[in-house]
Amino acid sequence: MHLNYHFLKYLAPALHGVLSGSKILACFSQSKDELILETEDQQGTRFLRAHFLPPQVFLAFPENFHRAKRNSVNLFQELIGDTITYCGVFSFERAFYFDLESGKKLVFKLHGNRSNVLLYQKDNHYPSLIFRNEIKEDKELDWRSLERAFELSRSRFEALDGNASQFLPTLGSIPRAWLKERGYPEAAMDLKWNLMQELLDTLDSPLFALVEKDGIQLSLLPEPTAIQTFSDPIAASNELFYLALVKGNFEKEKNSLLKSYQDQLKKTNSYIQKSTQKLEELKAAAPPSQLADVIMANLHEFQDGKMEAELLDFYSGKTVKVTLKPNQKPQSLAESYYRKSKNRQIELDQIEKTISSKISLKSELEQKISAIEEITGHKGLKTYQKTNKEDKAITKETSGLPFKVFEYEGFTIWVGKSAKDNDEMLRGYIHKDDLWLHARQVPGSHVVIRMKGMATLPTSVLERAAGLAAFYSKFKTESFAPVIYTEAKFVRKVKGSAPGSVMVDREKVVMVAPFGPDEETAAKK
Repeated sequence: MHLNYHFLKYLAPALHGVLSGSKILACFSQSKDELILETEDQQGTRFLRAHFLPPQVFLAFPENFHRAKRNSVNLFQELIGDTITYCGVFSFERAFYFDLESGKKLVFKLHGNRSNVLLYQKDNHYPSLIFRNEIKEDKELDWRSLERAFELSRSRFEALDGNASQFLPTLGSIPRAWLKERGYPEAAMDLKWNLMQELLDTLDSPLFALVEKDGIQLSLLPEPTAIQTFSDPIAASNELFYLALVKGNFEKEKNSLLKSYQDQLKKTNSYIQKSTQKLEELKAAAPPSQLADVIMANLHEFQDGKMEAELLDFYSGKTVKVTLKPNQKPQSLAESYYRKSKNRQIELDQIEKTISSKISLKSELEQKISAIEEITGHKGLKTYQKTNKEDKAITKETSGLPFKVFEYEGFTIWVGKSAKDNDEMLRGYIHKDDLWLHARQVPGSHVVIRMKGMATLPTSVLERAAGLAAFYSKFKTESFAPVIYTEAKFVRKVKGSAPGSVMVDREKVVMVAPFGPDEETAAKK
């Protein structure tokens, strides 16, 4: 109800009491949706802070405000040196105003997402300046149209059949909910009238409560679970600003950051569990060389073009079925099994190394989650984010990232979305130890393999990322394509160069077939 007429009718007189006779020293903005007014009288300085970033529309009246040295712009310079003579509220409207000694009128229109500040010259009914220029209809807003009148008689109430919203449109959601809880919609006319009078009497009692109802809200009704109560509307507005906007945004940002790390930890735990299970299965399984031995010992079973045979596995004592592909010789099949067996230990070693890297990452994530949970204010949160820039991609919505994200064999692969996004990825997200790839000497996306926490890079992951680099380039339709790769620290942007253009040192080349995200098991996040 902080934007409601029933609150503003108390706020305006209170502001008149503290600002009447004050001289306006400055009017500026540090963000496109917030206006700051600085005033001074014999008691000192006071600020009016109007925050209009939808849906967070709040007012605060602090005695101190530290103006930023940068990203601050002066506005409404005609106000500087003028004196506030009166603060009033428009009848039955979500707006209040300051009359100035010069005859100007400064109007604060608090219409939710269409909130604005408008300056009217002396004897002029239309604004000369407005704060939020995108609200074009405000350029033709006659301030006199903000004055409204409602007859609150029993006869009009009955003529409207007790419709509360038509009888008094300024009620707002909390008073309407109060009526509904007391059976107002189904009540007889006499009871409806009595409930309406009780509600109006309550709204005429200057007591303000902050409550948790889909976020922090201000209420003028008795609230048994109120967070805080106030008799001063300025104090109530200030505390609402702090709890709902300052502290509320901090909690939201902190919880979002926590969730990002917790989601990453959940994925890491899942990978460790699945890879450990796979490792145990591989260790327990018979080496492929045993089947190769069985095939070589039974070559006679494939004479006369026979493509399938039931063979006795002399290692296990069981019968195994061996099927050849068209035009495949049994010796070739046995050779492929010998080759798999030779590479098996390499695969086992790589899985063990990756699991070890993921266990280290798990420990790091747990430490970060613990550190974030202990942060109690915006300053600490900003400091943490500044010192952990390498995790920027984890803590941002995927749709807002300048690259596509893929997971493959426990590694994260990024693919730039455009030339401009390639630059942003290089500038704001990549760590120096990450591996950078690009199709050689043709336009294409920058591709990055995240190496954080990874001791070694399997050839299969390198080839997968190189295949994506070729796919997202002019080589997309080629059978094979050259892709260069190097550590990210050897990739640099040259000032003034075209978007996506970089200088690369110490690159190597790998030849791969282009293949996109749907052509293998690498799953897009």
